[in-house]
Amino acid sequence: MTAIETIGIVGAGAWGTALAQVAAKAGRNVILWAREPEVVGAINTAHENTAFLKGVALEPAIRATNTLADLAQVDALFLVTPAQFLRATLAQLGGLLPKTAPLVLCSKGIEQGTGLLMTEVCNAVAGEHPLAVLSGPTFAAEVARGLPTAITLACEDEDLGTLLTDAIGLPTFRPYWSPDLIGAEVGGAVKNVLAIACGIAEGRQLGENARAALITRGFAEMLRFGAAKGANAETLSGLCGLGDLILTCSSTQSRNMSLGQAIGQGRRMQDILAERKTVAEGAYTAPVLQDAAQKLGVEMPITDAVVQLLYHDANVDEVIGALLNRPFRAE
Repeated sequence: MTAIETIGIVGAGAWGTALAQVAAKAGRNVILWAREPEVVGAINTAHENTAFLKGVALEPAIRATNTLADLAQVDALFLVTPAQFLRATLAQLGGLLPKTAPLVLCSKGIEQGTGLLMTEVCNAVAGEHPLAVLSGPTFAAEVARGLPTAITLACEDEDLGTLLTDAIGLPTFRPYWSPDLIGAEVGGAVKNVLAIACGIAEGRQLGENARAALITRGFAEMLRFGAAKGANAETLSGLCGLGDLILTCSSTQSRNMSLGQAIGQGRRMQDILAERKTVAEGAYTAPVLQDAAQKLGVEMPITDAVVQLLYHDANVDEVIGALLNRPFRAE
C-alpha cells in the first residue's frame, strides 16, 4: 500500500469534523461527507460547522459534500456515523471504494438486533477492506482546536497502522498503534454506558467518592466483558479503555454523562434525547451490552442498573440503593 494522501470522512458531526481538521492539518486532502446540505454549505463557504462544532475555525482545505460518489477515489475512509447506522452506510457505499482502501471505524457501540461489534458489522458487509479502529479519550472540540490528544489506532497489520499514523499524526494528535481491534471496540462501547452511570451519580449529587467507585468498578466490568470477547487486558488498560473511561466519566462535555446527569435529576431518557441533535451512543448500547454480557455469563451490575433506569422507568434511588446493598466481596 502506498502513502495515504486523500482521506474521506463519512459523518460531519463534531467528531467527524474534528478528524477532518486533524487530517487537513497533517497535510492530507480531505473530503468530508455530511447528510445535511446546510452543513456542507457552512463548511465550504464559512469554514465552520455551525450545526455541530460552532466556534471552531476549520482548515479551508476541507471540502464538504453530500454526494457519496465523491469519496470513490479516497485512499482511506474514516466512518464516523452513529454505530446503529453503520450497516446502512456501508450498504450505500457498496462497491464504491477501491478494495485496498482501509475503513477506519470511529463510532463506539454495539449493533442492536445482532449484538455485533462494528468490526464484525464491517466484516459481514464489506469484508474485502482492511479495517482499523480509532478510539480513545477525545472531546471533539479540543481535538479540533489543536489541544494535545493521544488515541489508540488499532489494526492487525502494523504496516497499515504506520501508514495511517503518518497520515493523521501530529504533535498534538498522537495515535498509538495496537493490534487488538476487539479491545479498542470493547473499551469504546462499554465506557459510554458507564459514563451514563457516572452522570446519574452526578445528577443525584452522590459526590466524588461515588464517581471514583463507579469508574473503578465499571472498569472491572469492562475487563470482564473484554476478556469474554477476546480482548487483551493491556489494551483496555490503555487509552481506548481506561483513558477514555476516565475522560468520559469526568465531564458533562460527554454526551453520555450529561444524559445520565439529567436522568439523575429525574428526567426521562426519551424527553432528553428528543431535545438533542447529537447521539449519546451509550443509550443504545446499554441494552445490547447487557444482553451480550448475559449470554457470555459476565456479571455487569452497573450496566444492569443503567438499563433499568433508561428502559424500565425504574426509580433512581431504588436502583442506587440496590447497588449499594449488594453483598460485600473481595476486590
